[in-house]
Formats: sequence, structure tokens, C-alpha cells
Amino acid sequence: MSGFDVIPTGAIEEGTATDAYFLRTEETMREAGRNPHVTAEVTLGQFPSGEFSAFAGVADVAELLSGLDVDADALREGQLFDGGPVLRIEGPYLKFARFETSLLGFCSQASGFATRALEARVAAPDRLVLSFGARHVHPSIASVVERSALLAGLDGFSHVAAGEVLDREPGGTMPHALLICFGKGNQEAAWRDFDEAVGPEVPRIALCDTFDDEADEAVRAAEAVEDLSGVRLDTTGSRRGDFAHIVREVRWELDGAGHEDVEIFCSGGITPETMRELRPWADGFGVGSYITDADPLDFGMDIVEVEGDSVGKRGRLPGAKEAYRTADGAHEVRRAADGAPDGGRRLLEPLVRDGEVVREFDLDAAADRALADAREVDFRDVARERLTGVRD
Repeated sequence: MSGFDVIPTGAIEEGTATDAYFLRTEETMREAGRNPHVTAEVTLGQFPSGEFSAFAGVADVAELLSGLDVDADALREGQLFDGGPVLRIEGPYLKFARFETSLLGFCSQASGFATRALEARVAAPDRLVLSFGARHVHPSIASVVERSALLAGLDGFSHVAAGEVLDREPGGTMPHALLICFGKGNQEAAWRDFDEAVGPEVPRIALCDTFDDEADEAVRAAEAVEDLSGVRLDTTGSRRGDFAHIVREVRWELDGAGHEDVEIFCSGGITPETMRELRPWADGFGVGSYITDADPLDFGMDIVEVEGDSVGKRGRLPGAKEAYRTADGAHEVRRAADGAPDGGRRLLEPLVRDGEVVREFDLDAAADRALADAREVDFRDVARERLTGVRD
């Protein structure tokens, strides 16, 4: 055996990255001479639930549908929704049947990551927040994690290859391994040699919890490296104790030693709850497993019209539907023929027409959309957060 257990891109494009029963469906329908024009919808539940999630993965869906004889409408990247359709495809069924598995996978996992990342973003709207979770997923999808984090409004990520895919510069400074290789008592040498080795564009942030007390190492780092930008605390959970107390103590000692400008960056098991607790003293966070531990959203795809006639399996609402953002910030699902509610904004917008992608994808615009939606729908009690970008 050689290589890694990675499905090649060609298999996704050809439609063999699918469940076997779709290929057997193709065989059966061709044998029967059937290929009806259908409307299929991807949904997460049938009705709005009040529990909003962030939609992601649609750029990959557009790439997958490109060149097929279909039309598709979808939510925008970063759009928040709480049920009903997020994607609608119309065309001869055999043109897209075999791609259902892949397009659901594109949306399900990326939307899970994006939703968790948005939770982190709104927990610390006025702090630097980076995605550190690529080590928790298969390396072949690291760029999926990082794209999802960016469209949720995070400030950056650490994965080098993902940066090449997304045309973004990865962040990060030093691991514990660097300090350990230098040895206990030689932290100053490690911090200074790092300062001398890396380029001027790399922030001078020293890891300060490897061997000795965090506050002691933080002051030593600030005195060892001229113009130190900050210190990072990544204290392992087994030794952390009261992390908020540790961070406050580090801030106290740095200020007392005249290093008020040295910032504190926290990582290691960080959650939105942790971020809210530490925000008064921490200037930034690295969030890893909280994002990558997200459950994929349980999207399903169902045919809702065949040759213009409404149809649906038991438990699914038949007929084409539209999703709207109402004037009061709610999410409403209606039959497509019923029109919009008063003041409602249609959320399903053109994605593909006659096999041609008719939408551009901009991560910064997606992040703006996610944050604006978070305010509008009061995502995870975002009303208690300011989301102004101004530090307390």
C-alpha cells in the first residue's frame, strides 16, 4: 500500500465518491428509460427551530455542479439559518443523482465547523481569534476547517498548506518543542534565537509556560526580547487550575515590571465560555478542538417535485420552498408559489444556471455576512456582546 487514505479529487468530480445505491439507481432508471425533471432540496429540518447555524461549503457545491445541465439556488456563505432549505437543484435527475453524497458532505462538515467558529467569534468580538484546530482532523480537509473559520469571522489560522489553498498567510510562532529542545533554564536563549531567526513579519510572541511559573516566564521573556509583542499561555489542562487567576497574575506581573504593552494570548482547550471569562485580561485566543469537534450538520436531500408536480416522502414537506429573513430577524419557510412575507428578504439566491456558476465567493464578504446575521438573529445570545471591534 502506498499513499494516504484520501479520496482523489477526480472521484468526487466523476461521482464515484458516492453511496453505491445512487449508481444502482442510475442503472435502474436507464434500464427503464426514465430521467424525469425534478426539484430537489437540501434541508436541515423542515421548519425553523430558533437554533441558528452558519451555512458553509457552498463554494465546493458550486464547483461540483459546474458543467452539469442543472440550475441551483442556495444560501450565501456565512448566512445563518435555522431550518428549511439551504440549497435547491432543478434538472434531469440523472444529471446530479450520483453527486448527492458529496454535496451533502461539503455542506454538513463545513457548516458544523463554521457554526462553532462563529460561536467563538461572538464570544470575543474585540479580541484576536485564530483557528488552531487543523491537528485534530485529517490533513486532507485542513483547508475546509480554515475556510470555515475565516467565513465565520476568525482572524486567521495556523496551517501552512491551507494557507496556500486559500491564499492566506498562516499565523503562529513557537511550540513547546522548541523550548524543550533548548532545555530547562535556557528559555531566554530559545526566545532570543527565535527573535533572531524569523522574519520581521512574524509577531514576537513567546510561549511562557513550558518549565516554570507562567508569570515568571512571561516577565523573563519580556526582558529577554526587545519589543516583544506578547506571550502565549498554553497551560495543559492537568496543570491549569484556575486559568483566569493565572492570566490575571501574568498581567499583574507584566504591568508591574513595566511591560504594559506586552499582550497575552491564550490557547489550549479554549471554548467560548473560557473566552468570556478571560476577555478582561487576554488579548487573543487560539481555538482548536472546540471548532474541529463540531458535529456535522445533519443535512438531507429530498426530491420535492417531479415534472412540476409536488411530491415528498413521509415526514418531508412536498413542493418547492423558499426561505426568508423577516423584518424582525426571524427565519421563515414558505411554499415557493406563496410569495414573500411583508418585509421578508429571500435567502435562496442563484448559484448555478445551465451548468454555469453565477456567483462569486469572497471570504471577507462571507465573514461580514455571518457577523451581521449574528447580530440580526441574536445568535447564541450575541445581544450581550458588542461586536463593535472596540476593546472593553
